[in-house]
Amino acid sequence: MNHDVFITCAVTGAGDTTGRSPHVPVTPAAIAEACVEAARAGAAIAHIHVRDPATGRAARDVHLYREVVERIRASGVDVILNLTAGMGGDVVFGAGETPLPLAAGTDMVGPTERLAHVAELLPEICTLDCGTMNFSLGDYVMTNTPSTLRAMAAQVKALGVKPELEVFDFGHLVFVHDLIKEGLLDGTPLIQLCMGIPYGAPDDPLTLMAMAHRLPKEAVFSAFSIGRNQLPYVAMAALAGGNVRVGLEDNLFLGKGMLATNGALVERAGTILTAMGARVLGPAEVRAKLNLRQPT
Repeated sequence: MNHDVFITCAVTGAGDTTGRSPHVPVTPAAIAEACVEAARAGAAIAHIHVRDPATGRAARDVHLYREVVERIRASGVDVILNLTAGMGGDVVFGAGETPLPLAAGTDMVGPTERLAHVAELLPEICTLDCGTMNFSLGDYVMTNTPSTLRAMAAQVKALGVKPELEVFDFGHLVFVHDLIKEGLLDGTPLIQLCMGIPYGAPDDPLTLMAMAHRLPKEAVFSAFSIGRNQLPYVAMAALAGGNVRVGLEDNLFLGKGMLATNGALVERAGTILTAMGARVLGPAEVRAKLNLRQPT
């Protein structure tokens, strides 16, 4: 068991969840406020997507990230910023016998454009999805080719930003080991095990432990599941030796029929961890643990 645990809060995500809960933040002001709320509740790290304020749909506009980051930094609340770099790797095929032309929702750009907001805003952490997979239902494919990921890893390394390596299945762990061998990562690898997402690794305990045993020995990792298993995974992740992620990106409920807020999910995670005898780490301790570049 990990007795010194940090909590990441993924406050909004990119999914079609805004119509299912009024608490999912959409505007830059609301997203920044959610990050501050999560930090005050005990999250050391805020994982950030942005959305089109008019439609609520996932976006990757640099000006939206800029407003979120500036608002958080101006708040005076200390929290480590983790900006997604997953947007821009989306392919939606046509259905059945007509996979081409590609359908609405496709958004494929190169490594430099996917990292434009990271290069400008220099968060302490950004994500790097470590493979391609069929993602949930329909004809959407989360697309991250090895050459694209190597280019992104090299750029992130040059920026001095710590990549959080998003692992959705066992093959993604193979790629993590390759990045280490090729010298594309600096320092302690930071890995997020993303469990229970169709059609990635299932979130049963044996699969989690098998993945944990395939991690690089020097890695620091977190693990999470989605939906009703998000809160049980707070305990699971700590027992497996890892850290914790909660938030409205992955789960909208605090209990049956009880819509959650980001702050309430972080508070519940802290209650679970302290009841297990773990200590929840603050941002300064996590910066030291991960040897993060100091925020600007």
